[in-house]
Amino acid sequence: MIITKKSLDRRTLLRGTGVAFALPLLDAMLPAMTAQAATVASESKLKRIGYIYVPMGYYPKEWKPAGSSLENLPSSLSPLQSLANDVSIITGTDLQNAYPGSHATSNSAFLSAARAKLTESTDYYLGTTVDQIAAKKIGAETQLPSLEMSMDLLSTVGQCDNGYACVYQNNLSWSSPTTPLPAEAHPRLVFESLFGEGGTSEQRQSALRQKASLLDSVTQEITRLKKRVGSADRERIEKYLENVRDVEQRIQKAEKSVLDNPLPDLDRPTGVPALYADHARLMFDLQLLAFQGDITRVTSFQLAREASTRTYPEIGVSDPHHPITHHGGSVEKLQKVAKINQFHVSLFAEFLVKLKATKEGNGNLLDHSLFLYGSGMGDPDAHDHSDLPIIVAGGAAGQHRGGRHIQFDKPTPLSNLHLTLLNKVGVPMESFADSTGTIDHLFDPVTL
Repeated sequence: MIITKKSLDRRTLLRGTGVAFALPLLDAMLPAMTAQAATVASESKLKRIGYIYVPMGYYPKEWKPAGSSLENLPSSLSPLQSLANDVSIITGTDLQNAYPGSHATSNSAFLSAARAKLTESTDYYLGTTVDQIAAKKIGAETQLPSLEMSMDLLSTVGQCDNGYACVYQNNLSWSSPTTPLPAEAHPRLVFESLFGEGGTSEQRQSALRQKASLLDSVTQEITRLKKRVGSADRERIEKYLENVRDVEQRIQKAEKSVLDNPLPDLDRPTGVPALYADHARLMFDLQLLAFQGDITRVTSFQLAREASTRTYPEIGVSDPHHPITHHGGSVEKLQKVAKINQFHVSLFAEFLVKLKATKEGNGNLLDHSLFLYGSGMGDPDAHDHSDLPIIVAGGAAGQHRGGRHIQFDKPTPLSNLHLTLLNKVGVPMESFADSTGTIDHLFDPVTL
């Protein structure tokens, strides 16, 4: 095998006024080698992992697939039908350390599988979450070790739920048992964290205001770069820049429309899209750019907060989310819960489709990723933490064999799945929280 020097380093950045612009993986960043070797190199490594949280459980009748295949998905999962081979549905897991049942512990235990200290004060204590364990290992090589995102302003303090401090309900990610990591809900601030460089937030804002667009700052650099790469790379760069431009313009449009919104949602930051779905799509697209530019390899995203009273009129659900989850067996309320479940899944499915359409090496971003989507609550009316709704998505570099419903006959710790995913992402561990083993059959080798 002949290997020659590559023309571009993988960490190449385009620098402009207040920006450091990461690039997608280009052919020019790979050593020249035989086609067979290139295939092995591009497909052998699982590069990234993401966690998406949804609150307040689900309606099992409209979620659980019949049997072990995903040939005919029930309504709440129907947006994933075209992606069935890329996902596995897992039922029968639980979070024993989230009891006694609450919204706060549903959120806090989801990635930690740890028991939250019952306190209303600042002496809170939980556990390091799996995303941060992964970030310490695979995030060391990237600009951002991890990226924490949400859809709501989670600034409440004091006691939020059954004697638990609000910090448990506000924060999905914890870098240590005493260090919660606040999530960012404002697209502009996430955008700047991905592409801004140096100085304070005010200095970066001032620098960016001098230009109509972030991309305007690196126009000359882009022109020079294109002269150094081949036609395939030039096309890849153009597509990536189009995506960045699109995201930036959507952020600008949302910011300009603030004055036209006399009744803002107090849980939403100022300057985000008026519609929930548009805001969520923007946050997902920012994650896609972060993965494509290898700015980070670990993300967590709270798609809605626990005890949210958000309404979803765009899908015909005008009732606040939290009250209808206390359904008392009402089929009408349960069907509305199922509709909200379906809506959230549809936004996740759109994200997966975009990842799959984004080429990387000899595969795509979804091929080289793993995602865990789910809730820390099962039946919301009972506030229980058993039989959780869980989705695993992504190719995992050829390791994940999707198209299956994996249903455990007896309650199985969600920490078993967390441990399994950590091992697959290159963070070998023998145990995590209350784990009792791994779920190895989820990762039967497949041929891409």
